[in-house]
Amino acid sequence: MTEKYNWYVMYTAPRAEKKVAQRLKEKGTEVYLPIIEELRQWSDRKKKVQRPLFNGYLFVYTSKERLWEALQISGAVKFINFSGEHAVVHQNEIDTIRRIIETGVAVEVDTDDIDTGEQVKILGGALQGFQGECIQKSNQDYFIIRIPSINQSMLVKVSRKFLEVIRQ
Repeated sequence: MTEKYNWYVMYTAPRAEKKVAQRLKEKGTEVYLPIIEELRQWSDRKKKVQRPLFNGYLFVYTSKERLWEALQISGAVKFINFSGEHAVVHQNEIDTIRRIIETGVAVEVDTDDIDTGEQVKILGGALQGFQGECIQKSNQDYFIIRIPSINQSMLVKVSRKFLEVIRQ
């Protein structure tokens, strides 16, 4: 019987995402930790820092039978469950997150329930070709990428001129 591999969502100790990801990679496990770069301001200087996109979460590509092994890593807390089943992230969601991170666009993460927006297609810019929903927040247009497996959404500011509303 062959093992079925999926992307599972691991919750880590606070600020341990990078260390846990590194330790899992050293053990030969495929891991994805989306990292964003932002400019931080201190009283005496500005500095670019890299931080995880989703605080406390990383994605582990493994089989259900090997989840226990991954939890033996120092800093790993648990795998996320919904209704008694391990949360699985589909490959297309991982690909979408990767593409957005690679473009370098400014991304916000929101854990609130966001109302359904209008269906749009992005016609230009770094996210050209994406289809999904768009909402207005504080007089800005935001393209929403929902990650239901971790109950979070990624919001990317998009200029209205790059959006085409898709009529249903």
